[in-house]
This record gives sequence, C-alpha cells and structure tokens, in this order.
Amino acid sequence: MKTLEATYLVIGSGIAGLMSAHYLSRFGRVVVATKRSAQTSNSNWAQGGISCVVGEEDSFESHAEDTHGAGAGLCDPDVVKAVVEGGPAGIAELEKMGVRFGRREENEEEYDLGKEGGHTQRRVLHAGDITGHEVIKSILKTIRDNDNIVFLEHAMAIDLVTTSWMHADGRNACIGAYFLDQQTGEIFAIRSPVTVLATGGAGKAYLYTSNPDTATGDGIAMAWRAGLPIHNMEFVQFHPTCLFHPEAKSFLISEALRGEGGILINSAGEDFTKNHDPRGSLAPRDIVARANDDEMKRRGDTSVFLDMRHLEEEFLRKRFPNIYATCLKYGIDMANQPIPVVPAEHYCCGGVEAEVSGRTVLPGLYAVGEVTCTGLHGANRLASNSLLEGLVCARYLAELLEHQTPHRERGLEIPPWRLGAAVPSDEAVVVEHNWNEVRTCMWDYVGIVRTNKRLARAQRRLSNLRYEVQEYYNDYLVTGDVLELRNLVDVSDLIVRSALLRKESRGLHSTLDYPDMLDEAEDTVIIDPPGSLAGNVA
Repeated sequence: MKTLEATYLVIGSGIAGLMSAHYLSRFGRVVVATKRSAQTSNSNWAQGGISCVVGEEDSFESHAEDTHGAGAGLCDPDVVKAVVEGGPAGIAELEKMGVRFGRREENEEEYDLGKEGGHTQRRVLHAGDITGHEVIKSILKTIRDNDNIVFLEHAMAIDLVTTSWMHADGRNACIGAYFLDQQTGEIFAIRSPVTVLATGGAGKAYLYTSNPDTATGDGIAMAWRAGLPIHNMEFVQFHPTCLFHPEAKSFLISEALRGEGGILINSAGEDFTKNHDPRGSLAPRDIVARANDDEMKRRGDTSVFLDMRHLEEEFLRKRFPNIYATCLKYGIDMANQPIPVVPAEHYCCGGVEAEVSGRTVLPGLYAVGEVTCTGLHGANRLASNSLLEGLVCARYLAELLEHQTPHRERGLEIPPWRLGAAVPSDEAVVVEHNWNEVRTCMWDYVGIVRTNKRLARAQRRLSNLRYEVQEYYNDYLVTGDVLELRNLVDVSDLIVRSALLRKESRGLHSTLDYPDMLDEAEDTVIIDPPGSLAGNVA
C-alpha cells in the first residue's frame, strides 16, 4: 500500500478546506484531498452571500444578537463573538484573492448589501446570485500555483487512522487517513501529524435537498467511528424555498429574494406566513420552513409560491441573473408569475465537537466548517453565516497551529489496508436500493415536524440498513458509492438518536410529542466507543 506524507492533510475543498490550506501553506506542505474535483462542494453552490458587518449602521453586537436569536438559546456567546468579529479580515483576504463583491451603482465605494431572514440589518455581501461559485473560483485561482499545496482529486477518505491500537495505555491520536482513488480503485494512505476535516454536511441523507451529491456526511461519520463526540445532529435546517419543478434537481431559490421583498403565498394567492410569525416571509428559516410545510399539508398542495411580481424585470435580471435564467429555462418568468417552491434539506447545524479554532478532543485532528458543531449556529443557523464560519475558522486554525511544531509519532507506520476475503461486487443494485431507502426513510420520518413514533420507526429501519451496509462493506471491495452509503447510514442514525434525546421543540427540531421549549438549553451529545458497529480499520 502506498503511503504519502504531508505536514498538513486537509480533507475537503469547500471554503473551509481551501482557506485552511491557504493559511497553513505558510508553515509547511499541505495535501488537499477531495473526493470529486476541487471545485465540487456545497460552498460552490452557495447563492446568497456572506454575512459580515461592513455597513455604517451595523455593528458586531447586532450581528451577534441576530445569530443568537436564530440559534434559539444554544449558541456559544464566545464563539459567536469570535466569528462575527473575524468577518471583516476574512472578507479582506477574499478580496485580495480577487473576489469582487457587489457595489452600489450610485456609490462604488459602498457594498450592495443584501438582507435575509433573521437579520435586522443589510449585511450580506454577494457576488450576483452565485457568490459561492465566485468565491471558490477566486480561491482556487490563487492557491493552484502555490508550491506548498498539492491537490489530490477523486480521492475519497475511508477512515481516520488513530493510534490507540499501538499504545498499551490507550493513548490516542490521529495520524492521517486511508483513501480510495476513485479513478483506479487503489487504496492508499496519507500520513500527517495534522489532519483537518472540512468535508461539509450531509444533505443527501434526505430525499429532497439543496445540496450537491457529494454531501454525504463523510467527515461526521469518520469522526464518530473514531470515537469523537458528535453534537446536536437533530438540528437539520430545511431551506424554505427550493424550486419545485419535475426537471429541476436541487435548485435553490435564494433567501436574498425574500430580502428584496419577496412574499410567500399559497395557491389562493394569500400571504400565509404572518399567521406563523409577525416577520412573515423574512422570519428565520426554521419558522418559514415549518410554515410552508404546514400550509402545503393543510391545503393538500404540492408547493407554495414565492411572489416577486412587485419588482421590475430589469432589477430581477440584474440582481438575480442565474436564478432568473434558471427559472426561465423551466418556463417560469419570475417577473410575471410566482415561483413554485418547497422546503428541502439545506444545512447540518450539528456535527463534530470542535473549538472555533478547529481543535477537537482527538490530538492531531481538527475540523472546520459545516462538519463541525462549534456553538456558532445553536439550534438554527442564521442565513449566510455558513460561508462566514468556514472563512473565519480557517484563519483561527492557522493562528492556533502557527507556533506549534507538528509532532510525528516516532517509528509509526500506517498499517496496510486489510482486504481480507473481499471480492468485486456483483450486487450493485443492493447499494442503489439501500441508498434510496435511507433517503426516503429520513424524509418521511425525520423531516421538518417529527413524532416519537416516526423516529422510532426510522431507528428500527436504519438499524437493519446499517447491518446490511456493513455486511456489504466487509464482503466486497470498496467503491465510492459504498463508502458514501456507509457514511449516510451512520449520519442518519446519529440524527435520529439525537432527535430522540431532545425532549422539547427548539429551533430546527420540532416534535408534536414535546411542543414546548424547555427553560434550560442543553446540547445533545453522542459518544460511542471507537469502531462502534461500523468498525475503525486502525
């Protein structure tokens, strides 16, 4: 088995991973491993923008207050303060890389700031309506020529390599990871004293999601299998407005449209959201998603509608060129007709327990971005705080590691991958069937509104699926599809277990069995022994 060496190993190529590589490359050789191409990530799909205090009428205190308001009592004040105050430096770094955020026509010195749900000020910087794409493109253009950064594309992480197996006293550290080269089928390892998980979320656990196909919870699942604490997985954010059209796959209708005055209406043309919250269509996402879900179920409709007809066509085409063009492609002229929309899974607020600097409880392992639970988002992420988190926490990670000499375990070699009696699969249909069953189960039983009965049903089915997937994993040579299914099942089970632990409705977790919110806000934490059921190869 081939083993590569790195001073820093970064797994993932969204904004958190790429900015981590950018900053860490100043101190040593960085290997960025990503399971698709470098530009394939949730970050690349982000439309709305990056929330940051840059306006004269805004303040860090106001941004923090809005973040806490959305987070329903579970945000960590120190983390919120650190991320909000780190925003301007992060934006300045992106602009040095060539990102051009929108400016006001009447005054090029001022940003054209957007406003989204839960924000009391205009503070969302955007690059048209494809902000994530423009950000990732500029970062990649900057760091592709960096001699200290090596990209390994189509390299899918299988599991973390930890050292508890070699220490009699049970001391543990992460020393790298095993990978599958998805183009050759070869399994190899990367050894590094610093491994950074930046693998994003797990949107593909649900049948309907705004996420790309890569969002399969890989980092969360690998960390759990290594025995790390996993926090608050029940808080799954459903975006209220995903385009509803039989040929449109996972196309998001940005919250920025509602920031410009878009109103959600039902099939009778009624503005129903104010029946749920006085802020109406600009209430935080958890409230609006539940309002949409309730209206559709109450009326028996397949969608609700976003009405932008009060705005001029010229403005809509200029401010939202990609969304306007995509809607037209599907026969929807948003200047003259409402856009059919439905809620869809969008973001994981829970994840691997990590500090704002990315440090985890496992020496040698760090985590940044959506894969983590740092305490920033609490029970519900404030709109456009996600790119901000990845951007800022990457810099805090580099500041933490700048004066630390990476420590290698002396004489330690990563064990060869054990093939055992595994053979090539002739049962690919099993993988596809189980993949669909996991996602349907999660959508039907662990969606926007939950009950104990539905959660128990999901847990029973997922238990069987996990056994079947693990059996398949053991018997056949690994493929990317099998690895992603294995991770999806593990993460789905963590979501259900976390949901069963929370005996209240708070933020994104709404249950008919416990409709009230408790006075005291507490995290849900799951810690299992390393290698539970799924097995840790090292």
